[in-house]
Amino acid sequence: MKAIWWKVISVILLGYTIVGGLLIDVPRLNIVNETIRALYFHVPMWFGMVVLFLTSCIYGIKYLHEPNFKNDVYSVEFANVGLVFGVLGIVTGMIWANYTWGSPWHGDPKQNGAAIALLVYLAYFILRGSVNNEEQRARLSAVYNIFAFVAMIPLLFIIPRMTSSMHPGNGGNPGFNTYDLDSRMRMVFYPAVIGWILLGVWITTLRIRMRLVEEKINDLEDEKNS
Repeated sequence: MKAIWWKVISVILLGYTIVGGLLIDVPRLNIVNETIRALYFHVPMWFGMVVLFLTSCIYGIKYLHEPNFKNDVYSVEFANVGLVFGVLGIVTGMIWANYTWGSPWHGDPKQNGAAIALLVYLAYFILRGSVNNEEQRARLSAVYNIFAFVAMIPLLFIIPRMTSSMHPGNGGNPGFNTYDLDSRMRMVFYPAVIGWILLGVWITTLRIRMRLVEEKINDLEDEKNS
């Protein structure tokens, strides 16, 4: 039970997020209207992505300090799931933009920065696939992982705030923190953030376990053949 308590919490929080996010009343604001409910899905996806990429970067640093297969697996799998969360964040943001800005992709600095950040991480996987030697692949990808995370910070959190942007919280526009002053929204938003992050970690741990089992099977087969 000790090993699954946080998974149970994740399921409960996400169930509450979906039901509460769709049914609980939200502030009636001009233009935004019901699309403000994206706060419960779009924004937590980005929180989850940043946490997963940060964890991947930490394990990349750990690999450089202590090179072993496990650290490399942790690093790449956290990056894998982080990329999925990033794509979901882009898609949910496009749905919101379609109703509030009139088109799914407006070329907003925040959108462009997010797209570039994801392309940087896609290049991480291309790099891994282009190197055959396992040790060299792990070392190069660990170094690139650090670069990718450092590059993501200004692309998402600094440059959009310095330029003209329609995205909430950037370019002088009010952030969602102005909108969620209604306590009803806080009651859903904070559990949503925790729930989505826990889900991302849960999926990652499953992928890691699968990779480690595959490695053990390969080692046993190599011992048999030898």
